[in-house]
Amino acid sequence: MKAEVESFLSYLQVEKGASQRTQDSYLSDLRDFGRFLQEQEHICAWSAVERGVLRRYLGTLQAKQLARRSIARRLSALRTFFRFLEREGLVAKNPLLGIATPRLEKRLPVYLEEPEIRALMAAPDCNTPLGLRDRALFETIYACGLRVSEAVALDMKDIHFGAGLVRVFGKGRQERIVPIGSFAQKALQDYFQHGRLLLLREATDAVFLNCRGTRLSDRGARLVVDRYLKKAGVSPHSLRHSFATHLLEGGADLRAVQELLGHKKISTTQIYTHVTRERLQQVYAKTHPRN
Repeated sequence: MKAEVESFLSYLQVEKGASQRTQDSYLSDLRDFGRFLQEQEHICAWSAVERGVLRRYLGTLQAKQLARRSIARRLSALRTFFRFLEREGLVAKNPLLGIATPRLEKRLPVYLEEPEIRALMAAPDCNTPLGLRDRALFETIYACGLRVSEAVALDMKDIHFGAGLVRVFGKGRQERIVPIGSFAQKALQDYFQHGRLLLLREATDAVFLNCRGTRLSDRGARLVVDRYLKKAGVSPHSLRHSFATHLLEGGADLRAVQELLGHKKISTTQIYTHVTRERLQQVYAKTHPRN
């Protein structure tokens, strides 16, 4: 069973271009299911997994009172895995067919108000190399609407100051070109001139470096952002949410925001229209004299 999982992880990396974080998440979910198969079902082959086995597995997850979102994520991992096994001829049929995903409550994205964004950008100590890096990291994520993983994957050759553009590789190594504003360009130039050179220990093309002079990892960047955002009680992804929300509030076209975010489906971007609609209702309720 281990060999099939390793082949699947290789498929995710090579064919799908999945990030290390995504691969680790799939591996964790598959290991959990594998333990269930061996300890409770005494099954030692993926081909022996039937729909009834999966229903019993879901029952154990519900008994542990896992959140619906966590159960849905595990089901998604298993669906992708068994689809791969079916494609490779390692199982006759995908046993997930007919297994419904728990209905999830729609959660509106959490974002920062513009004064909160300004306060965040002013928080790092720009008298230190790491402070310059942190400010450049925040400005770049917010200016370009990047995922944290996309920001740390940036190389020097991806930043084009003259054109005011950044080349980004998103999920599945999908390339997109996004504009970068003057504030972010200034923060990056300050970091390159007075911070990155002091952090650099060995030859690397990475834009954002850690204290050891090597590429800042996804986890490292999240810890950095978390440290500054902890008081606000929001996640690192809230900077990307803020980017999209502020653009739409400023009158940006939904399709343009979709392109900038790198969303494949317009429905993924449409959640931000609910945020702006709710915001408009709040403004109306507070300010209209005859409300």
